[in-house]
Amino acid sequence: MERTTSPLPREFEWRLPRGPRSVGRARSLLAEQARAWKVPDDVADTAVLLLSELMTNAVRHGRAPAGREVGARCVLDGSVFRVEVADASGVLPCPREAGPGDESGRGLALVELLADAWGSYSRPYGIGKTVWIELALPGAEPDGAPPGDGGPLR
Repeated sequence: MERTTSPLPREFEWRLPRGPRSVGRARSLLAEQARAWKVPDDVADTAVLLLSELMTNAVRHGRAPAGREVGARCVLDGSVFRVEVADASGVLPCPREAGPGDESGRGLALVELLADAWGSYSRPYGIGKTVWIELALPGAEPDGAPPGDGGPLR
């Protein structure tokens, strides 16, 4: 009897200082990794845009002591490309409706619109949270297993 196994998920994780310059650096790292994994351009572009929103929220709103970092992780697993951002703030994101004159407040609306799935959870040991998005890969068959089963970003 021949046994087939599905490929192991590919994972890449990095940590950056909690500052505005880290948003651009995170975008570059994700774009580079997506190219290396041959993620379709449209999926990679959307992932980079949404990572930028999540990183910006972590930097702007992630009230945390000085010296804390923002972590990011991407996972390519079967039919899903998942991106996670973790920070030391325990406040979970809450979408809001921005008015026409507001200069901010549209990031999570964009996440809701473009991601196939998204959410957040408190990190273990009560320090911070992780916000994640998932994008389906075109033409890939769902494997039934949740992506990133290698464990949450800590």
